[in-house]
Amino acid sequence: MPDVLSQDEVDALLASVDNGGGDLGGLGGGSSKSDSGLGSGMDIGQTPSSATEVAIYDFKRPERVSTDQIRSMEMLHEVLARKLQASLSSYLRTIVDVKLASVEQLTYQEFIMSLPNPTCFNLLSCEPLDGQMVLEINPSIVYPILDKLLGGGNTDVHIPERGMSEIEWRLISYMTDETLRFLQEAWQPILNIDFRVTAREDNPQLMQIVPPNEVVILICFEVKMGESSGMLNICVPFPVVEPVMANFSTIQTWFTSRRSTDVEADERKLHEGVSKIGLEIIAYIAKTNVNMHQLLNLKPGDIITTKKRKDDSLLVTVDGKAKFKGFAGVYGNAKAFRVSREATHADTI
Repeated sequence: MPDVLSQDEVDALLASVDNGGGDLGGLGGGSSKSDSGLGSGMDIGQTPSSATEVAIYDFKRPERVSTDQIRSMEMLHEVLARKLQASLSSYLRTIVDVKLASVEQLTYQEFIMSLPNPTCFNLLSCEPLDGQMVLEINPSIVYPILDKLLGGGNTDVHIPERGMSEIEWRLISYMTDETLRFLQEAWQPILNIDFRVTAREDNPQLMQIVPPNEVVILICFEVKMGESSGMLNICVPFPVVEPVMANFSTIQTWFTSRRSTDVEADERKLHEGVSKIGLEIIAYIAKTNVNMHQLLNLKPGDIITTKKRKDDSLLVTVDGKAKFKGFAGVYGNAKAFRVSREATHADTI
């Protein structure tokens, strides 16, 4: 049977714990740390180190962009998607749906290996930032757009296994130019960047703008037009945007402060635009029925009788819709109409 601690020894242990685990050599019976079953390498009051949470870290794919920065990029490029959708729909005279699919970070090699070959691959300069970015448009949406521009019906479009011709590059340049214009506007809160196409290539594997293992931010848009769909990708190498990455942390605050201002500005522009629209206003005196013989024999001085009393109010229509009731008269040297009330569905001429 093991030795049982006396009450004095128990009190001494508790006092030692309260004092931070002091010397226990004064315990009765000559007991020591080893006598009481305690390891000599651990002080009283300490517990074995608990297991800490371990995060998996891949040195081949380091996470260099924070979650808040990714979220800020999503907010910026959702604006780009809406503007590009409106522009392409107007240009192609058909419904084009552009939606932000994802914003993620991966290596440049993984990005290149995920692209079709051949494809519409554009290198972008981004002054004043150093380095280059990539704008890539999948052939699965490029050729349906080209088919629509050339008068096709956008059904069963054949996707050729070849590079784009010079004429096709010129035709698709509207889409790339509009994307760069809206991209510059989207990045305006971060930095005023001048995006320009510096080179284009069909084979993406021939373009190595950064080392294969370098981290890039991939912004993916899904473009749909009728039965056709494809991806539009913007590849942003991390070393290119590293000098301005801190600005992405405050972009959500900027969007919140801008939202109320934008609404007021939009309302003002809408009011200014609508106020200039011309409308046709007609005041009807009365209504009656005549036959064709009476109509053909009408001449100046003839009187047309109606059932309307002279003191009854008249109906005014705006672009063919009943709007007001009132009375006709003269104001100064001009004919005028005095509005008495708004018209209802029961009001007739």
